[in-house]
Amino acid sequence: MKARRQGVILELIDRESLQSQEALRRRLQQRGYEATQATISRDIKDLGLVKRASDGAYQQPGAEAASPPVVMSALERLAAEFLRRVDRVQQLVVLRTGAGQAQPLALAIDRAQLPDAIGTIAGDDTILLIARDERRAAALVKRLEEYAGL
Repeated sequence: MKARRQGVILELIDRESLQSQEALRRRLQQRGYEATQATISRDIKDLGLVKRASDGAYQQPGAEAASPPVVMSALERLAAEFLRRVDRVQQLVVLRTGAGQAQPLALAIDRAQLPDAIGTIAGDDTILLIARDERRAAALVKRLEEYAGL
């Protein structure tokens, strides 16, 4: 449950400007996660979140200044750790992970801004990765399988 909740927190702060623990708590509640202020405070500490200087919103350290090599390294590391299986149907790629690991991996894929990928949709242990076409989907499968050692 903790890993899933923390994955949702990372997704929320990546997509929204959340400046307070209360705002984060409300958004978690809307997603079906009940958490106390103390739990959220521990999650923020565990995830190493910091406040953005421009607007005071939570972010991961260095999120604004992450260089492409750092982003790709994070993707390779998370794929190696979390990715269990890759399947392709035309331009759709389905990625299987362990429980609670899909969201952090999908976030890494999105941040990498892979030219062959349009975007991701993540559940608890499954990611739908949409490629630009069938040829690019095949290239994505090959790349992700290499990262994961599959």
